[in-house]
Amino acid sequence: MKRAFKYRLYPSDAQAAELSRTFGCVRKVYNLALAARTEAWTRQERVNYNQTSAMLTAWKKTEELAYLNEVSSVPLQQTLRHLQTAFTNFFGKRARYPHFKSRRKSGKSAEYTTSGFRFRDGKLTLAKMPEPLDIVWSRPLSEGAKPSTVTVSQDAVGRWFVSLLCDDPSVTPLGASGNAVGIDVGLDHLLTLSTGEKVTNPRHERKDRVRLAKAQRNLAKKTRGSANRNKARHRVARIHARIADRRRDGLHKLTTRLVRENQTLVIEDLTVRTMVKNRTLSRAISDAAWSQFRSMLEYKAAWYGREVIAVDRWFPSSRLCSACGTVQDKMPLHVRTWTCDCGTTHDRDVNAAKNLLAAGRAVAACGAGVRPQRSTPGGQSAMKQEVSRHEP
Repeated sequence: MKRAFKYRLYPSDAQAAELSRTFGCVRKVYNLALAARTEAWTRQERVNYNQTSAMLTAWKKTEELAYLNEVSSVPLQQTLRHLQTAFTNFFGKRARYPHFKSRRKSGKSAEYTTSGFRFRDGKLTLAKMPEPLDIVWSRPLSEGAKPSTVTVSQDAVGRWFVSLLCDDPSVTPLGASGNAVGIDVGLDHLLTLSTGEKVTNPRHERKDRVRLAKAQRNLAKKTRGSANRNKARHRVARIHARIADRRRDGLHKLTTRLVRENQTLVIEDLTVRTMVKNRTLSRAISDAAWSQFRSMLEYKAAWYGREVIAVDRWFPSSRLCSACGTVQDKMPLHVRTWTCDCGTTHDRDVNAAKNLLAAGRAVAACGAGVRPQRSTPGGQSAMKQEVSRHEP
C-alpha cells in the first residue's frame, strides 16, 4: 500500500537557496512546456511528454536558459509528467485546461524520484546537495518502508516540508466488523451519525475570523512591493495556516475513529463545488471541509479494508420518513424537527443519517439505485425492503 509520510524540514541557508532555485526552474519549465503545447494546440497538433522532454534538452543548450543545468534534472522531468497528467485529465473532461504557474500565487514544490535522492541510515540527501537534510522525524517510518518519491515543498508562511511516498507493509486490513453507519454532514453539527451521535462543528475559521480580518486590513494598507507588505502578508498566511492545520488534525482524528469502528460507511455524494456558490452559506461550507472529510474517509477505508458507499445527491434523505417511508413534499432548512403522518417525530439530521444507512445497505445487498420510487407497482423498492428487513 502506498502511503506518504510528511515531516517538517529545516534546510541550511545553502540548501534553502538550492531548493528555491529548483522551485523557480520547475515553474519555468512547466510554463514553457505549457506555452509550447498551447501553441501547438492552436495549430491542431498534439504534443506529448516525450516531445516536451526533447524540448527541455534543447532549452538547456540555449544561453538564455542555461541556468536550468544548475539544478537537478529529476524535478524538471517530473513537472513535465505532471503537465502530461493535467492534459490527460483535461481531455478526459475531468479538469479544466491547465493554467500557468505564478511566482507569487502558485505552490512551491519539487518532486524527486529514486534517481534524485539517497536515503540511507535514516538520512535523506537530495541531488546537487552534499549534506543530508535536517528533518524532524516526528514519527518513524514503518519498518521496511523505502521511499520511492520525495517531494519538498514550502508553504506561504515559509515553512519547509518533505513528503516521502513509501510502500508501507504495515498497512493491513483491520478485522471484519459488523458495524455500519450512515453519516449526514451539516453546519450546525459537522456530522450526524445514524446511531444518534452528533459531532460538534469546531468552526475553526470563525474562531480566528476577527484576527484574520484585522490582519487583512493591515495588509491592504501596505504599499505594494514594500517590505512591510511582505511582513503583513506573512501574518495573514500564518493565520490561514493555523486554521488549516487545526481543521486537518481534527478531520484526521475523526475519520480514523469512524473507519476503525465501522465496516461500512454511507455518505451523501454532495457537489460541494456547486454548493459554495451560495453566498449565504459558502463560508460555512468551506470551513466545514466536507470534501476533505470524504477524501480522508475513502483512502483510509481503502487502507484498512472498509467500504464507503456514496448515495446519490438527489436521494431525499431529509424528506423521507425512516419509519414508514413516506416522502414529504417540502422540508425547508430551518425545520430541524418534524412529525410524520405515521406519528413518528424525527430529528432532521438523525433521520437523514438513518435513511442514508438504509439506502447504502440496499445498494450493497441488492445493487439497486438509492433513490426510492414514489410508486412501486411491482412491490416495494429495494431501499424500503432493506428498511423492513432490519426493523426490530
